[in-house]
Amino acid sequence: QVQLVESGGGLVQPGGSLRLSCAASGSIFSINDMGWYRQAPGKQRELVAAITSGGSTNYADSVKGRFTISRDNAKNMVYLQMNSLKPEDTAVYYCKVALGMRGNYWGQGTQVTVSS
Repeated sequence: QVQLVESGGGLVQPGGSLRLSCAASGSIFSINDMGWYRQAPGKQRELVAAITSGGSTNYADSVKGRFTISRDNAKNMVYLQMNSLKPEDTAVYYCKVALGMRGNYWGQGTQVTVSS
């Protein structure tokens, strides 16, 4: 059994910052890729940022230069630092971890609302 718990969402004004955290716990031996996705109302879930076990990162074009993904392998945690937030960043943000042959696991989601 693997559990993912996200935290750090909330309401922020345009131009503000938030830091999302995701903690993975349970029967975990090693984690491959970790990532953040988001889903806005009426839209499909999309990749925001991903990071490999070696630290290589990948970002959606819409967040490049504003968001930074990082991970702490010792703690099985992944983070998303979000700066210069825009109203179009409003969505439910989900973390995902890839456990190789055991498949992918998703968190329950955390709401991020960017509004004045």
